[in-house]
Amino acid sequence: MNLLILSSSTGGGHNMRANALKYWWEQNGGLAKISQPLESSFIIYRMGSYFYNFIQKVYPAFHFIYFNFLEIASLHRYKNLIFGANSWFEEIGRFKPDIVVSVHAHLNHGYYELLKERFSNNLKFVIYCGELANGVGFSRHWVNPKVDYFLGPFEETCNAAIKRGMPANKTQVVGPLLRKAFYGEISEQQKRSILSKHDISHNLPIFLLGTGANGVNRHLNVLHSLQKYNSDYQVVALCGKNDKIFNEILKIKDLFKFKIIPLRIIDDEAMALLLRRASFLFARPGAGTTTEAIVCGTPIIFDISRGVMPQEINNLNFWRNRSDSIILCRNPKIINQLIEPRLPKIKMGTDSSPQVLINRLIEICGCSKR
Repeated sequence: MNLLILSSSTGGGHNMRANALKYWWEQNGGLAKISQPLESSFIIYRMGSYFYNFIQKVYPAFHFIYFNFLEIASLHRYKNLIFGANSWFEEIGRFKPDIVVSVHAHLNHGYYELLKERFSNNLKFVIYCGELANGVGFSRHWVNPKVDYFLGPFEETCNAAIKRGMPANKTQVVGPLLRKAFYGEISEQQKRSILSKHDISHNLPIFLLGTGANGVNRHLNVLHSLQKYNSDYQVVALCGKNDKIFNEILKIKDLFKFKIIPLRIIDDEAMALLLRRASFLFARPGAGTTTEAIVCGTPIIFDISRGVMPQEINNLNFWRNRSDSIILCRNPKIINQLIEPRLPKIKMGTDSSPQVLINRLIEICGCSKR
């Protein structure tokens, strides 16, 4: 069974889900290939992807304008308006998919038509939407009644698609699509080994800062604010590929009364453990981050200090619907005033693997497990 996964590097959530799907599909004996049509075809599409990430780093609030422009624009909705398709087909190579899964809103119309034309009209095409709930940021491009199925992590996701015209009999809730480390527990010995590797205390509470990787970080403001919080704790500052903020924290961390552990890119096991152990996570309300926190039962203080992107509003709506309360931080300099003994969280848990999703794809494909 050959699975072609359509994704894009606009933000981190799409590729996170694409890589998770590839892993779980191959665990079930199939072959999977991830393709990024927007980045591998026409230069205008590549520039659009880069511009998205630039906005996310510099000024997320401006994304409302860009999002609304893309909602009106329809270049990617018609196969005859998609340029650079030949380059994309060369990138796909000789991979002959039995089924295609798109995890990005802008790949569900024109590219759907192109794939049907290129391979076979019998080729199965499925949309997996990672949005958590309805809202102004739920793109109309997620919905294409012509595709075989629309799958979503939660009931709110599928209801949003139905409201926008997706036939109810083509939608199904299949649960979150996460990396292996977020399913099941690890031993106490493994937990201690991971914490020790990163010089994290086993006994102190962990305040987890997750806004540094994409450049929209407020780490320094948050750290200075936490100086005013009277309690014993340690702060783990996730910096990802942001070497600048990592080095800045490294230089000043010994000046604080609490322990600070700045981390670059960490493996999935460490990320899952930190979320499960954290007293709270300070992060933007992205779909990927919010979903991981929900599965791990992590309280979140949402960073909205530079405005909220349209898609993030969907995730805040989900949190409001499922939790007793929500904490929004508009000014990281006063985060010490927002920390409460019992911060709001949503604990949903998962099965041992996303087998419901994989089985559904196999069923749609009309194939049997090998």
